[in-house]
Amino acid sequence: MSESVYKVIELVGSSDESWEKAAKNAVDTAAKSLKNLRIAEVNKLDMRVENGKVVDFRARVSLSFKYED
Repeated sequence: MSESVYKVIELVGSSDESWEKAAKNAVDTAAKSLKNLRIAEVNKLDMRVENGKVVDFRARVSLSFKYED
């Protein structure tokens, strides 16, 4: 069995359409600069409200990636 090391970071993605798109936005953005992404876990969902209306969906995501040798 090989041994591996993973780093876990926390990101907040946002979308004006849905929590799903907010989470996807966080992962898609991280994938532009990080390699070997492995697991994304949604930890918290919230909304930004202005004048009594939802204007933004936000997803807090823990994302892990594997360190390379």
